[in-house]
Parts: sequence; C-alpha cells; structure tokens
Amino acid sequence: MPERMNSVERTYTVIHGGIPDRVPVDLHNFMMTAQASGMPFPEYFKNGEAMAEGQLRAWREFGHDVLILENGTAALAEACGCQIEYMDNTAPVCHGPAIRSLDEIDKLKVPDPYTAFPLNENLKTTRIVANEIGKQAFIIGRADQGPFSLAAMLLGMEQFLMQLSVADSTRGRRPHPQAEETAAKLHRLLEFALEVTTRYAYAQIEQGAHATSIGESLSGPDVCSPRTYKMFEWAYAKKMVEKLRSDNILLAYHICGNATAIVPDMVDTGAGILELDYKVDMPLVKQATAGKTTILGPVDPSGVLALGDPDLVDLKSKEAIEVLGVNGGLILGPGCALPPATPPENIHALVEAAKKYGVY
Repeated sequence: MPERMNSVERTYTVIHGGIPDRVPVDLHNFMMTAQASGMPFPEYFKNGEAMAEGQLRAWREFGHDVLILENGTAALAEACGCQIEYMDNTAPVCHGPAIRSLDEIDKLKVPDPYTAFPLNENLKTTRIVANEIGKQAFIIGRADQGPFSLAAMLLGMEQFLMQLSVADSTRGRRPHPQAEETAAKLHRLLEFALEVTTRYAYAQIEQGAHATSIGESLSGPDVCSPRTYKMFEWAYAKKMVEKLRSDNILLAYHICGNATAIVPDMVDTGAGILELDYKVDMPLVKQATAGKTTILGPVDPSGVLALGDPDLVDLKSKEAIEVLGVNGGLILGPGCALPPATPPENIHALVEAAKKYGVY
C-alpha cells in the first residue's frame, strides 16, 4: 500500500503532536557511513563532501526518514582549541583541553562556524545533503555537544568534574570555602559554551537542515546527580531551546544512559525532540512525554542493532513502538550512535519494523 506521507511530512506531523501515517525512522549512522566509504576514518571525517556522499548513499539504501549529520562529538571542542585525535576506526576523540583552569576563560574565542575547521566541513555536509534530498528526508544538522559537555571538554573532563564537586558543595553542611566563586566561574564557562553551541546551531539551519540537536551525555544520571544536572546543565539547555524557538527552530536534546529520572526536567526545557537511550524506563518516559514532546530512539545501538540479528531488531522495535508510539510521539531509531560495523540487514529490519508495527 502506498504511504500517505513523505518523510518530511511524517516527521513534522509527529513533532507537532499529530498522528502520522506511520512511525518515522531515524539512523544515527555517521560511523557506519565512514566504514562503508572505504576511506580512512580520519580522512572521511575531515571531508564534508565525502560525509555528504556517505549519508546520501545510506539514505538511498535504507530509505529512513530522518538523517542526523555530524562527524562525532569533538567538532566544537576542536574549533575552540582542544587537542583532538582522529582515530582509525571510530569518531574523533578530545584528548586535551583548551584551557587549564577557570581563570583562563577569557582566552577562549567563539569560533566562526563558516571558517573554523571542522565546523565548516560539517556545514558543507549539511548543505549538500539538504540541497539533494531536503524535500524528501528530514535533516537534523547536529550542533555537536551541548553547553555542559562542551564546557567539560574545554576545561578537561577531570578538572571540570572536580570543579563541579567544589561548586556543588554550596548545598552541603560543610561547603567548600571557594564553592560560590567556583560556581560563578563555571557559569561563565557555560555561558561561553552556550554561545558557541547556539551559533553553530543557527549555521546548521542556515544550510537547510530542518532541525538541529545537541548531545549532553555527561549530564545524565550515569555521571552526574540530578541535582548537579539541574544546577549546571538544565538552565543552559532551556536557554538554548528558548532562543532557537524564538526563531521557529527545532532542537533535539540527547542524553545517554538511563535518563529516566530527569526526563520530566528534559521535557521542561521545551525541546521538540528528546533523543533517549535504550536504558530508559519506556512506560515512565511515555507518561512524562505524552502530548508534550517527541521521543527519538530508544533501540540499543550496540547490543541489538550491531550485535543482534534481524529478528531481535524486529522484536525490540515492536516493543518500543507498542509503548512509546501510542498516539504518536515517536521517531524510531537507535538510542545513540551506531557502531561502524552495524550489519545492513539489521538496519533494513529496523526500517521494516516501523512499516509493519508503526502504521496508524
């Protein structure tokens, strides 16, 4: 039976609270496209044209509705002066901070995404893909890491977490003597990171993306307490959402791990899409999000999509649709980035599951 909507119509319908013809499907597959290209990963992730061709090739093969365009989680960090290592078989990794202490914040400069590498190459990818299939597929031009995770890279993960511990002691019985001063400095760093991330998000939309997104994996309950999340991450995500929404720009908001405890707070940011991991409690998430936002996910990218078989993919997709897809509100896909060697037959099974179980 012919489908009643194309991918753009289907995805917009879900995001705006309507009932589409079926559940849309997303692939978070930038590492898969690198593997399929046959190019060395470092060369591929530095080349906007190659990344665009990889995404277009995957879309032609799998026919998914939503494309997330990025080259990993270190693009903004590199543009701000962090030391980045381009790996042979995975995404680039941040190995060195841009500053050594919170007293060096003034040394940081907001990069111009149109000229700063690798942001300019990522924008090239979005521009090419949007020009080619922007009327047929829904494109999310990722704005890389959100303010909290970017701030951690700029200062260095260990130092950032140590300073968070000092600042968070203001609520304890014995606050650290530098707690308030440290908290103020952290907020300065977070404001800088917010400006960097927001500017890049606008640039992604200017290239033709339908929406943009941020990842805030470090702020989830697997790493930070809900209290720390609320004190040092939530307000910046909310500011970013509100700024973008004032210009009718959609933001997808991603946190890895079991984010169940903070999903109501994530909803309260006003983000149009929440990208959630397979670890979340699906019934509780549906209860917290129904009629308020859209869930993207939550199929396990490693244990199911990369290491499972088509039957397991079918089963887990069906389970997700039956809980999270009731009355709309779901974009089916992996809860995080797909490993490079994910079998193509499992991706076909994911797409087919939406057509089999997700018809309204």
